[in-house]
Amino acid sequence: MTYTITDLSNEFGVTHRTLRFYEEKGLIEPERKGQTRLYSKRDRARLQLILRGREVGLTLYEIRQILDLYQSGGSCDEQNRLAVSFFKKRLSAVKAQRAQVDRQIDRLEEACERLGGSAIVASRPRHEGPALRTGTH
Repeated sequence: MTYTITDLSNEFGVTHRTLRFYEEKGLIEPERKGQTRLYSKRDRARLQLILRGREVGLTLYEIRQILDLYQSGGSCDEQNRLAVSFFKKRLSAVKAQRAQVDRQIDRLEEACERLGGSAIVASRPRHEGPALRTGTH
């Protein structure tokens, strides 16, 4: 089964330009028939992995390493170990960012309270531990 650029663009909610960018970077390799790009099941699976990696903040370099390990015949265990190491590194960075954002929020709340805007800050839920926050803050 093959997919057109429009098929994958619609399915994954990305632009044609995004798909061409990943092609330029060598992350996906569609077949060309004249001006038409035809994407294989393999390209579709790779695109899905690329987009999931980007969702969690992996760099294209890290994503490429995972894809290359798969292409070189690496085992699923090797791929999983590499992915987990990248995820843990990213998780640590995001937690540090969250701590920094929490400090900024605290400072802003304190400033609002000092300036008489205490009603503004009363509605913000506090982070209670390792669970991820929901909603917008």
